[in-house]
This record gives sequence, C-alpha cells and structure tokens, in this order.
Amino acid sequence: MFSEITQTHYVVLFIAILFISGVITTKFSARLGVPALVLFIGIGMLIGSDALGIVYFNNAWMAQIIGVFALIIILFEGGLQTDWPTLRPIIKPALSLATLGVFITTLLVAVAAKYILAIDWELALLFGAIVGSTDAAAVFAVLKDQPIQKRIGATLEAESGSNDPMAVFLTVSMIEWITNPATNALLLVLTFFLQMGLGLLFGYLFGKLTVAALNRINLDSSGLYPLFAIAFALLTYGITASLNGSGLLAVYILAIIIGNADIAYRYSVFRFSEGFAWMMQILMFVILGLLVFPSDLFTWEIILQGLAVSVVLIAIARPVAVFISTFKMKFKAKELLFLSWAGLKGAVPIVLATFPLLADVTGSQQIFNVVFFVVLTSCLIQGTTIPVLAKKLALFGPKKTPPMHTLELISLGKANAEMVEYQIDSDHGVIGKTLNDIPFPDDTLVNGIIRDGQLITPSGDTYIHSGDLLYILTSRKTKKSLKKLLDSKA
Repeated sequence: MFSEITQTHYVVLFIAILFISGVITTKFSARLGVPALVLFIGIGMLIGSDALGIVYFNNAWMAQIIGVFALIIILFEGGLQTDWPTLRPIIKPALSLATLGVFITTLLVAVAAKYILAIDWELALLFGAIVGSTDAAAVFAVLKDQPIQKRIGATLEAESGSNDPMAVFLTVSMIEWITNPATNALLLVLTFFLQMGLGLLFGYLFGKLTVAALNRINLDSSGLYPLFAIAFALLTYGITASLNGSGLLAVYILAIIIGNADIAYRYSVFRFSEGFAWMMQILMFVILGLLVFPSDLFTWEIILQGLAVSVVLIAIARPVAVFISTFKMKFKAKELLFLSWAGLKGAVPIVLATFPLLADVTGSQQIFNVVFFVVLTSCLIQGTTIPVLAKKLALFGPKKTPPMHTLELISLGKANAEMVEYQIDSDHGVIGKTLNDIPFPDDTLVNGIIRDGQLITPSGDTYIHSGDLLYILTSRKTKKSLKKLLDSKA
C-alpha cells in the first residue's frame, strides 16, 4: 500500500515537472523561432524509453484518446478566437481547401508513397489520407501572434479547423477498404456528406444552446462558466460522433458561434480556454513524442523515405492542391505561395497514424514512423520560416490588438456589472476627444486609463489618445451599445 502511494507521489511530481517544462519551453521556442510543439515532442522523446528511460509508453489506444480530447479543446479555443466578419468572405476558399485540397494532396502523396515506401496502392492511399490535411493545433500555434493579413490568416485557420473531417473520413475509409475489400464505395461517399452535414447542424444548434445557457443560467461562481462552456464542447463532440457525424467540425462551428456572441463572463471563458488549450497541447505532443521510439524513427531508411515524401508534400502536392482548389478565387500569386507553404502538419496526422496501428493493418508501423518524421520535417522547415516568408512577401498586416475584454467584478455570477478593457487604435473616432465629449451610455464610468505603461486617473477633461487602454465599468445591458460607440471609426 505504501509503495503505491509513493508511486502516486512520483506521478504527480512528474506531471508537475512536465507542465513547468512545457510552459518554459514556449518562451524558448519564441526566441529560437522553433514552433513550441516541436519542443514538446522533443521532451516526450527525451524522457521516453529510448533516451532517458523515465517513461515507457507504447499504448496507441491511449494516445489516440488523449489526442482526440486535446484536439477538441484546441479547436474549441481556436473557434472562440475566430472573428465571423473576417471569416465570412473566405468561407468558400477555406472549404474548398478543406475538401478538394485535402483530396488532391492525398492522391499526389499516395503516388509518391507508392514508389518511395515500396508499398501497395491501398497502403499508399492510406498514407496520403493521413498526411493530407493541415493541422489546427500547429496552424493556430504558429499564426497566433503573427500579424498576417486577415484574409490569408483567416483562410488558413478556417481550413485547418474544418479539414479534419475530410482527413478522418479518407483515413477510416481506406482502413475499411483494406480490412474489408467488399466495402461499398458509394456508401462511403454518402457517409462523408452525412458526417459533414451532421457536424454543421449539431455545431450550429449546440452553439445557440450554449450561448443561451451561459447567458440565462446564473451560476454561483464565475469560475464555473468556462467549465460549463467546455462541457458543452465535449457534449457536442460526443453526441455528434455517436450519430456518425463529424464531432470535430461540430466543435469548431459551436466555438465560432460562442466566440462571436455576447456571452456572460466572456473574458473568463476565453482566458480559461486559452490556458486549457495550451495545457492539452503540451500533454498531447509530449504523449505523441513518448509513443515513438527514436531508435526506430532515426534510421537511414526512415530518414531518407521521410525526407523524400516531405519534399513531394511540401514542394508539389500542397502547392498543386492550393492552386487548383482556389482557382478563380481572386488570390494573388504571392498569397497562393504563402498558403502553399503554410500547410503545416502536426498532431492530426500522428493521431490518424494510430488508426491503422489499432486496426492491425499490415505495414502500419512503417507508416506511423514515416508520418511522424514528415510531421517533424514540416514543423521544423515550414513552421520556423512562415514569419520570414510572410515578411518577404509583404503579407504582414497591422499589428494585432487585443479585443475588448471584460474583467468580472466579483466571483459571484449574479452581478449585473462588468469591467470592460478596451484598446484604442489609431483609427478610432474617440481619439482627441475628452471623456465629457464622448456620449457614453448610462450606467457607464471610465475608471482608469493605461497610457505608455502608466496609470492615468481620468477626469471629464481627460483626452483620449491612440494606444490608450481603457477600463470602463458598465452594466450588462449597456455593454453592447458601449462597444458600438468605441468601435466607431474616425
């Protein structure tokens, strides 16, 4: 009994060290220009049985469960940050990239895999399906703090958030075909449209339900609202997937609806989801790093095969897919080049590569190792050069400014007031006006102004400058009109 308790202590200590290392790693990744997820994978490989031997882990089923759970949280957080007015104009190219683009990439990579890996066509198509989609976790992480032009950044984020259903469908269909050659191809195609349709439908319905629940149910603590929202995300995935719909697509749609609605304790929901997404990202990539054995991965055969496939994927398959699937959609050549280069691979291909392992498909271990190497190559080569390429192509937009946030006054959920935090940009109409000149709604009070890092105690004669950060106390009923006033342009 005592030994079991001691082991529990060690497990808790190990998890603590793991998360502290992960958080510190994000700081180093920014300085080194390396995506944090690569360093997370490196931590997993380092503490695995082939290196330090601290943890022995080869449970593909458990890795798949953790991976899917983490993807739900990451997609939920990414959807919350998606601005609908920015997303709406690029829905067509994003969906085309997420469907037709993935399909074209799959076919082209399959042809390369057939001859590079010396496998039959069924396995080659399975390999192409696994690496055919861009990864939401990787794209969100790399683009998060980069001032990429809105149209391009939104296209990439929407594509990565919505292309998982196509990749999952193609992967599962190929496994079904390999294990059961009598599978009806027409039935598989109908299944895909059913999955997409249910994903869109349930995502929309549960999104509206979640917004209503967050605004109408008074909880005893503001800390419960973020948990409530994430619980709805998990519920949405579970119900949609149980009905053979695309649970990941449903979660992304749900999060977009929540993120663009006026919900209670919005700031708490956003900040908690961001922290939770980082935690799950650290856990997921460390687990995936543990799952691979470096002695099997870094052999000359796997290295040469992985590099050859990566070259075809990055230099041929992805660009061809982008140019075809966005044909006549008014993208400039440099924008298409950037979209081609930014098709990052990440957790999704590795998680999908566990599917054939669990199905005992012949040659699945080789596929897993090569997929893992391709993901590492994509992250190291593409992930580290995306900001540089965007700058070279002059695709940087204005510096990202924080959205209007709200700081809850007290921990109880029954308060009818919120503290709004708002950043004043150079084109806002309130610049140069005094607080007395601005027609603030009733029940509104400017409590403080942060200017050049200094706190200014406001009075009626205080002028508003570009770059000011305002803290405004307002009632919930006037928050919408306050936002409209502050958003007005000069």
